[in-house]
Amino acid sequence: MSDRNWEAEMAKIDKQLASVSDEALLAESKAVVPAKAGGRTVAAPAVPAAARPSASASASASASAAQVVGAWRGWVKVAIAVGAAAGLMFWPWPAPCGGSLLGFTAATGAVALLGLWSAFGTWRHRLGLAHVASLLVVVWGLALGAREVLPRIGYATPTSDRSEGWSCPASSGIPSAAPVPR
Repeated sequence: MSDRNWEAEMAKIDKQLASVSDEALLAESKAVVPAKAGGRTVAAPAVPAAARPSASASASASASAAQVVGAWRGWVKVAIAVGAAAGLMFWPWPAPCGGSLLGFTAATGAVALLGLWSAFGTWRHRLGLAHVASLLVVVWGLALGAREVLPRIGYATPTSDRSEGWSCPASSGIPSAAPVPR
């Protein structure tokens, strides 16, 4: 046997555990960590960060502050993406052909990309509701883009609002005869 004083060692551990609140121990406890001992795996409980003598309160406070800032940044990204998606509903110019169609189609692609940008941020910070909103923005942007693109590539039936061409019909160059007021 060893000549270690186990009573003194256990007293040190008890003193460290007594200095940490129960809530901190439960909140920061980790799963059982396997440890190798003599060629076989032995389950050894992980020591909570709060019970370690080297852990400081400022490190945990800065980690929680970083989580709060990350959550706010995630929600701001979602707000930008949702605002852009809502803005497509109020697109101010008709987009039947030409440059206005190209602008609207680019805007729908940009909204889908904004949705992806916010989805990555919300996934990283584990913001479930914000992530779902981001994915809905992606679907919205792709759906509006598909509504304009599909009739023009021959996949969907063209309508009076969405013709089958990308460019506007050329004018004949002859001005139309307007009645002259008397």
